[in-house]
Amino acid sequence: MSALLRLENLAVSRNGTPQVHDLDLAIPAGRIDAIVGANGAGKSELLGALMGFDTVISGRILFAGKDISHLKTHQRARLGMGFCPEGRRLFPAMTVAETLATASRGGSQHRRRRQAEILALFPALANRLNAHAWHLSGGEQQMLAIGRALATQPTLLILDEPSLGLAPKVMHEIATALQQLRDAGTSILIAEQNAHFALSLADHAWLMAAGKLVLNAPADGLIDHPEMKTLMLGG
Repeated sequence: MSALLRLENLAVSRNGTPQVHDLDLAIPAGRIDAIVGANGAGKSELLGALMGFDTVISGRILFAGKDISHLKTHQRARLGMGFCPEGRRLFPAMTVAETLATASRGGSQHRRRRQAEILALFPALANRLNAHAWHLSGGEQQMLAIGRALATQPTLLILDEPSLGLAPKVMHEIATALQQLRDAGTSILIAEQNAHFALSLADHAWLMAAGKLVLNAPADGLIDHPEMKTLMLGG
């Protein structure tokens, strides 16, 4: 199976400090991959490099066979990469409807159709279209942040810490929505500190520590791996 996303000997820095070292990774289309690791492992910097926020020191990022290592963020988005950042980063004064419309591409008919698809995925937002982002609950804000990323119809959806600060019920709703997206053809990459959430959701997982990937395996078998328990679960 050919890789949708391939990283070759990748090294990344943030604010001049190396954070990711000699990293190789290949992710095929059509599945959910999770990068799990403790705080400071380099997960956010890796995702930052994928989206053009952090600096690639060496190596390559290939997306759908194209070297995107030094493209601007908006160029990567046009190629089919969508990003939901840690902390959501919504505009507080914008309504749900405005947020989704602003992120969407195409004419009004296309935007309405895309909004309907997102609301079907996250029904909790359907009755909140005129609510401003700052009036939403934390779970609704996270759903909106994911919906904003989906409005561009990405081939690959990238999420940084999507479970952060959420109640278990909301985490389950978001996990279900992401699995539905995968089943409909969207590839997904998440970075998570919450190993239980990530491994219950993903098809395949990668364990990251000190800026390197130290382990990868099908997600359903990784939770019991001794190295995972040591680095992530305090075992």
